[in-house]
Amino acid sequence: MTTSALETVRLVKRFGGVTATDQVSLTVAPGELHALIGPNGAGKSTLIGQLAGELSPDAGDIRLFGQSVIGRPVHERARLGLGRTYQITQLAREFTALDNVLLGVNARRGGNTRFWGPARQDLESVARARAALDQVGLGERAEAQVAALAHGEQRQLEIAMALATEPRLLLLDEPLAGMSQGEAQAMVTLLRGLKKHYTMLLVEHDMDAVFTLADRVSVLVYGRIIATGTVAEIRANADVRAAYLGEETAA
Repeated sequence: MTTSALETVRLVKRFGGVTATDQVSLTVAPGELHALIGPNGAGKSTLIGQLAGELSPDAGDIRLFGQSVIGRPVHERARLGLGRTYQITQLAREFTALDNVLLGVNARRGGNTRFWGPARQDLESVARARAALDQVGLGERAEAQVAALAHGEQRQLEIAMALATEPRLLLLDEPLAGMSQGEAQAMVTLLRGLKKHYTMLLVEHDMDAVFTLADRVSVLVYGRIIATGTVAEIRANADVRAAYLGEETAA
């Protein structure tokens, strides 16, 4: 039997009297792009925080490639193969695109966050960083200051930083957030290309993107997974339409 890339088992997280994740069991198979959708306040951010190691669950288990990662910090999960992006970009805006990606390269190699000059003297690290930029279509923008990049380019850069860690699983937190229509289309094209090479858990509000990209979709409502299935199954699910998608998706 093939080991899951990611599995949560009856995951629970409470904040006072609020149960933000309520017995969440979710499986991401190797090679798939699995989308997680749900209305605002459904508990998606809390679930992501637990997967990444930023929040500790109150009960349940999280298994990354068959290994329980409960109690393991963020950097250990990264070394096991978890790469992630954030809903709000986490970039050093005063530095170049290349310098930002070098952070990811050095993190994966167990190196340090040396000053940029010495880091650039490591030709292998620079080559890896440039390769990640090429993967996301930013090869020609390597020396551009992050603050000068368009919003869509900054989103691409954050994905390049995740790719530089040599992930086995990408956790993408709303990569289309705040994008124009053109930028969103470019991001969908990028993710469609990446899904040929990476397993992904995509958290996204853009339903057109989700239905274009996803192999399977899980729907989170009030902290609970109410349905998991193919795009066609999710679109046809009456409970999902009532809770989240709206009746217009039935057509």
